[in-house]
Amino acid sequence: MELLNLLESSGLATHMRLSTWSYPLFNAGHLLGVCLLIGSILPMDLRLMGCWRSIPLLQLWRVLIPVAASGLGLAVLCGFPLFIARASDYAASPLFWGKMILLLSALFNIVIVRAILPRPGSSFWLSHETPPTGARICATLSIVFWLGTLLAGRLIGYF
Repeated sequence: MELLNLLESSGLATHMRLSTWSYPLFNAGHLLGVCLLIGSILPMDLRLMGCWRSIPLLQLWRVLIPVAASGLGLAVLCGFPLFIARASDYAASPLFWGKMILLLSALFNIVIVRAILPRPGSSFWLSHETPPTGARICATLSIVFWLGTLLAGRLIGYF
């Protein structure tokens, strides 16, 4: 609780609560980051599940992964000031903790996918074959984790 009070009493948190424009602008930035992230992850996951096999995985990977990483960075960068403005309220919210657990699960899932897929440079990345079963399972879980994160985050504002 002491850490939460410290965060809420910071200059940035006070500014976020008192400024007419800061909270809405950071909220818009957070939303843009989430859109970039999920808008990039979903097509990648669908390709890993076997959709669009006519498109080599490497083509999608090179475009979508940097966009997803940028979206994640923007969402975190803008989400932190939103959090500290009402840290105690968020810390008391089961939906917030559900969102954080789903987010961490989605991020850990990325590590697993990277371990399952063949090394970059292998012929797999340029082929039109269906990815390994483990990658397809991880892609399905990824969709569940990211959409769950999105839903929990959206519901926080209502409950």
